[in-house]
Amino acid sequence: MFPAARRPAIDRALMAAFGTSELDSATPLTGGLSDARIYRIRVGGIAYLLRLEGETSSFDPAHWYGCMKTAADAFIAPRVRYASAADGVAIMDFIPQRSIVLDYAGTKTDLLVELAQTVRALHETPMFPPLMDYLDGLEAILGQLQASGLVPPQALAEPLARHAQVAAAYRRLPVELVSSHNDLNPRNVIYDGARLWLVDWEASFRADRWVDLAAVANFFTATPAEEELLLRTYFGEAPDATQRARMFLARQINHVFYGAIFLIGAAAERPGTRLPGAQLDAPPLAELHRRLGEGDFVLEAWDNRVAYGQARLMAAAANLAGPDCARSLAALAA
Repeated sequence: MFPAARRPAIDRALMAAFGTSELDSATPLTGGLSDARIYRIRVGGIAYLLRLEGETSSFDPAHWYGCMKTAADAFIAPRVRYASAADGVAIMDFIPQRSIVLDYAGTKTDLLVELAQTVRALHETPMFPPLMDYLDGLEAILGQLQASGLVPPQALAEPLARHAQVAAAYRRLPVELVSSHNDLNPRNVIYDGARLWLVDWEASFRADRWVDLAAVANFFTATPAEEELLLRTYFGEAPDATQRARMFLARQINHVFYGAIFLIGAAAERPGTRLPGAQLDAPPLAELHRRLGEGDFVLEAWDNRVAYGQARLMAAAANLAGPDCARSLAALAA
């Protein structure tokens, strides 16, 4: 069940958390895209989640375990029973997960309000430690994407050029630093039938508040009215023109981030693969999000991850070429 080499570290974790290394059961869980190994374990008849860090994560557990504990102390993340960065082992309360799309006990409005309140509560926790400048980190990721060779350079030219323009404008804005999760995709927002929890804190560090807000907007809102509700709930009042403009730009940066992450991951799985054609080619992002929610488009498939990454970059390029971008840049410049 467990890797033999990790068993001593697991036993230390179990003894520290529960005073015993005896388990009722252990069941591997799937569904994540990282190389961490996740198990549902039972100790004394109670379910917990045990996580073994993998070999390839670029984030130091010593950093993000601390962020996770801060969020758990604020009842935003599941309770942490044990975490050792040296051993790469963490044990948390297990949260039985239900579908946000099918099982959420409320309307779409209720969900957006709860999401905004959850993000605001996270941002009000004691400040996470710094790790990097978010845009500097994204530039490094884009360099990896170009070096991978998966996407033809001519297909990347327009989205990356438009992103560079917007990133330069965004760097001139005051940074609104908060404790930020930095990866609020639907896999990391779980619903237990009563409330939302945030999980998987690998990418968490002190960052601009709009990183999390843009991620939630891109994944969970489908109309301008829904975005407005998200911001109004988060800020406690209607957003002003500057905040709306900042959200627009942050959402495009978020598209570029996820597009690059998915394509880099795909390239690493199949080194030397080259996509055909001189243009990005994928279904519209809104269609893929709808299909993800309905369960007929799964990101475990390599081709689907490639399509999703391209769709994200296509969305950014189209939005940054439109009139909303010019209006947003003008509003921020004013």
